[in-house]
Amino acid sequence: MLFENWQEIWRIFISGLAAYTLLVILLRVSGKRTLSKWNAFDFIVTIALGSILASIILSKKPLILEGIFAAFLLIAFQYVITFASSRIKFIDSIIKAEPTLLFFKGDYKKEAMKKQRVAKSEILSAVRASSIGSLDKVEAVVLETDGTFSVIEKSQTGDGDSALEDVIGYDKVKNR
Repeated sequence: MLFENWQEIWRIFISGLAAYTLLVILLRVSGKRTLSKWNAFDFIVTIALGSILASIILSKKPLILEGIFAAFLLIAFQYVITFASSRIKFIDSIIKAEPTLLFFKGDYKKEAMKKQRVAKSEILSAVRASSIGSLDKVEAVVLETDGTFSVIEKSQTGDGDSALEDVIGYDKVKNR
């Protein structure tokens, strides 16, 4: 069967449009952090918001207000937790992973690579993606909290390495 009746199609269209519009408004009001690159916490919130939106659209009885309230609660929880994590290091450490040094001054950090489940080929790929043709030009490669790789060229390090100060493993190699 293709569909039950046109009334059901219109109900889905109207509830979908209303839920989508209200969700976009909530997301805009909540700020950029709600839609930032994903860490595990952001991933959970985003998937839950998608699930709520799908439930609103596909539910047989109109649940628009309940769904929007649920979305509002998730966004409010995220706001409170990210607000607290930006001020309290302990909460931040629970919510976010820490960046990890994988390559530094010509040396692969094999223990860190093993722990983070990163292959040498992934590091090389990140270097190539940064338009760098030689590892001799690379100061460091960092696995960031959102799973992306940052490649820092030697020419970009300047006098100090302050951008690496919060990276796991940097304290062991910084004086090399």
